[in-house]
Amino acid sequence: MRILRATSANLENIANLFNAYRIFYDQESDLAAAEEFLSERFRKNDSVIFIAEDAVRKALGFTQLYPSFSSVSMQRVYILNDLYVTEEARGQGVGEALLEHAKQFTISEGAKVLTLETDIDNPAQKLYERLGWTKDSAVFHYTWEA
Repeated sequence: MRILRATSANLENIANLFNAYRIFYDQESDLAAAEEFLSERFRKNDSVIFIAEDAVRKALGFTQLYPSFSSVSMQRVYILNDLYVTEEARGQGVGEALLEHAKQFTISEGAKVLTLETDIDNPAQKLYERLGWTKDSAVFHYTWEA
């Protein structure tokens, strides 16, 4: 398995993974919209996407990071917004490899923190904690929806 930073050349593989990821979260399948959304991310350079591939370049999973900033610390932060591993690749270390790659990228960029949000019943929490992620206990996150 190898992890690489995706570019528009990887759009088809990423779009298929992204569409499956959205279906996993009970969204309607819409491959064309997934391709357009990701194309825009590449055009605007406003996210970083890593893809995991096997030896024959079959896509196994991806993660997408969005850059942001902490005003208090005056440093860049990254939000790990998406992490998805195909059903057939689960349990093979793909998610761990993607998370570790994202952590190393964050360090290489000199960012302060890499953060993620997950459902309270997501079994991946055990993986996050095993890899050194800590659950927020000092802050609350609030959401406003338009």
